[in-house]
Amino acid sequence: MIVFDKLWITMKNKGFSTYKLREECGIDSKTIRRLKANENIETKTIDKLCLALNCRVEDIIEYKK
Repeated sequence: MIVFDKLWITMKNKGFSTYKLREECGIDSKTIRRLKANENIETKTIDKLCLALNCRVEDIIEYKK
């Protein structure tokens, strides 16, 4: 299972809110709800997150059995 627990930690460390993701990065609230529920998202969303947060994929995503 892919989980986004690290995303919220990285966002907090970099001073990013979900509001900032929506307004400045073009990530809609539906996608944010999907991230919070660890549901499927598109790879282009992962790209947007990494670009906005200036981080690597492993800083926001983790695989758990």
